[in-house]
Formats: sequence, C-alpha cells, structure tokens
Amino acid sequence: MIGNGPGWGTGRLPSVLAVLVALSCSVGLAVATGESYRPVAAAADGCRPTWISAWQAAAQPGPALPGLGGATVRMVVHPQVTGSQVRLRLSNAHGSTPLAVGAVTAARSDGAAGLVLGTARPVPFGGQQAVVIPAGGEVVSDAVPLVAEAGGPLAVSLFLPVVPPVLTQHVAMQNSYLSGRGDATFGDAGAFGERMPSSVVLTGVDVFAPRPVNAVVAVGDSITDGMGALPGQTWPDVLSGRLADAGGATRMAVLGAGISGNRLLADDGPQQGDVPLSRFDRDVTAASGATDVVLHIGTNDLAAGRSGADVVAGLQRYAEHARAAGKRVFLTTVTPSLAGPHGTPAAVAARAEINAWVREHGGAYADGVFDFAAAVADPANPARLAPEFDAGDGLHLSAAGYHALAAVVDTTQLTGSPCLAGDPPARVLVANR
Repeated sequence: MIGNGPGWGTGRLPSVLAVLVALSCSVGLAVATGESYRPVAAAADGCRPTWISAWQAAAQPGPALPGLGGATVRMVVHPQVTGSQVRLRLSNAHGSTPLAVGAVTAARSDGAAGLVLGTARPVPFGGQQAVVIPAGGEVVSDAVPLVAEAGGPLAVSLFLPVVPPVLTQHVAMQNSYLSGRGDATFGDAGAFGERMPSSVVLTGVDVFAPRPVNAVVAVGDSITDGMGALPGQTWPDVLSGRLADAGGATRMAVLGAGISGNRLLADDGPQQGDVPLSRFDRDVTAASGATDVVLHIGTNDLAAGRSGADVVAGLQRYAEHARAAGKRVFLTTVTPSLAGPHGTPAAVAARAEINAWVREHGGAYADGVFDFAAAVADPANPARLAPEFDAGDGLHLSAAGYHALAAVVDTTQLTGSPCLAGDPPARVLVANR
C-alpha cells in the first residue's frame, strides 16, 4: 500500500516524484544507478582486512503491509562475522518504480526492538542521508563505524516515506518491527508497537573484518528457509554453529538464500521468488567472500507436476553455472514427503529418480553431494519423513530434522577460511541455538 504519513500531505497521496523532491530539499538525496552491487575484490596479499558478507536474505516480491508507507521498519539481524564497520545492501529488485528511502540507521540491538545506548549511527549513501533505488536495482551504503560481533544482534531501521503495492522483501523467519507514522530510525523500542512477519528492502549486511572469512551460501526453498522451526534452528543456522565450534580454518559464514515455495525450474505458473539460477548473481556473486554453494530444492517442482528428468537437468545447469562462476557447489537429495501434491505417486517416483541420480551421478557435476533425504526419512517407509523429524505437516522439518540435515554436511569438503588457520573455536551465538 502507499502510505501517507506526516509531512507528506493530508489529501491525495503524494507521488513518488513529490517525495523525491521533498527528500532532496530536506536532507540531500543519493540516487542509485541501475547497476547491481558487486563485492569488493579480495585483497591482493591474502589475509588483510577486507569486507565480508556477514548476513543476507533472499529477495522476493510481496505485498507491502498496511501502514508501512510513511513509517519506519526496524529489522534485527545476526551477522556471522565480527568487524569494525558495517555497510548495508538495500534492494528494489522486484520494484516496478523507483523506491525512496528517507533515512537509515544501524545500531547494536538488545535482541528485540530496543537499541543499545549510544550505538545508533546514521547510514549514508554517497554521503547523503536518503537514497532512491531504481526499479530493479540495488544499492550499497557507505561504510559505517559500528562494531558488529558474530552472533550479536544488529538493528537496521529504514524510514519509507512511500511504498509501492509490491515491495522487495523476505517473508519468514524474520524479527522485524513497525513504528507509527514518521521517521523513528533513532527511536527507542517504545516507538515500535507492531511486529512484522518479514524484512523489507534490506537484503545484506557486510562487515569490515580483520581477516577474510569465506562463506557458504545455502540456496533453496522453505526447507532451507527453515519453515516449521524457530529462528536459530534452521539447517543453515545449525551448520553455522558447527563451523564456528570447529574454529580455525574450518570456520565459514553460512548465508541464507532460501525462499518458501521456491522452485528450481521456471514455468508459466505462479512463482515464489525468482528461480535459483535467475537469482544467482544476487544470492552468490554479490556476497563478498562466498566460495561455496549448497543447493537443496525440487520438492515444489514435483508438486507442480515437473518430472524427475526435468529437475535433474535443472540441477545440472545450476551446478555447471556455479562452477563456471568459480564457486564450489554441492547438491543434495530431495527430502521425502507424502503430503498433498508433494506426495502423489508421480511425485514420489520422480523424487526417487532425482535422488538416485544425485547419489550416483551428482559428483560428476558438483564438488560433492549430501544425502539430506536419507538423513530424515522414515526407515519403515523412506518416502515419508520420520515422525521425530516431521514438523507436523508431512513436508517441513522439526528442529531435530534440521539438525539432522546439518549433520550430514561433510564440512571437510567445504573450502573453509584459510586465513583463520590456528584460531581457537569461536562459537557464533544464534538465537535459540
């Protein structure tokens, strides 16, 4: 919805142009170009301080919530890398018109909507306190002097004077809050009276780390997004904890790129976000330090009637693309289900065909395979989830199920972070872990 907050008129809703003019007159405005954000190149001499992607969420289109226009949204995120500065990636990838962001702050969070006293910092873009993101574009902020600690919560607050009906966001597993009307980017917790089910516009947080920390990007659908579990219990979260506990060169950040309902293959039906190959540049290329990709997807394609051969061909294309881009890629088997269209006889047979190919031939296209299906299948009937791993709908996993998936990832096959060799284990504190 388009909002109409204080200072933006009381009759007809303001046009985007009027908002941009008002912003430019009052606080100065940076207008982003249409070019996609790309990470800074790695330091030539190896282990120098560098920018690292410490948190991200996959961009997807969704309706703007009522009340969002003219208000401030505060999102609490947990970066996985410690650093002395932060910068933010904002996205209008799914917008059809330019998006004005009136003000942005970053601060250390109390874990909810509250800010740690004295830590709030304005976040500029090209030296300006507001920015316009072009339709289909992304923008990265200037560097902000704010210490981020691995696992420690950060609060990012955005004032959005006007929002379109469809907004780039990430739905599920988010910890976000909405204020009343006006710019509350420096406001305390009392200004944020409403919880939100999604993050909006913010798709990445980079930190300036003393040494490079490599990352593995977890790409997939609702199983990767953690549907059915609490924040901190998804398989990417659990894998992140395993890597942090191991310490030294084994340690890596694990960046989320799961979208609930996502499919591997494009078709004429409704899609929940872009397919993984279409969003590869946003999910993987733009993530500073990303060296590895784990792809777990396919169940929604089977529910939509795609064949096992179709999905296998899609897995091959994705793996070939990732390796051509210089990334190490790992394929997984598709987790079992007898629920609704995911469990029809045709879907069950196609899933078995896909999983047999991944186990027998996936290694010829990828750098390794992880048998997610075997980790959570019911021994009495491998076509369905074991009861202890079932979140209750026959498709999504319980916390124990996500732990089981993370456990079968062979961390010795991952690239790791050579610059951290010799470091002791440093546990990343993830909520509810």
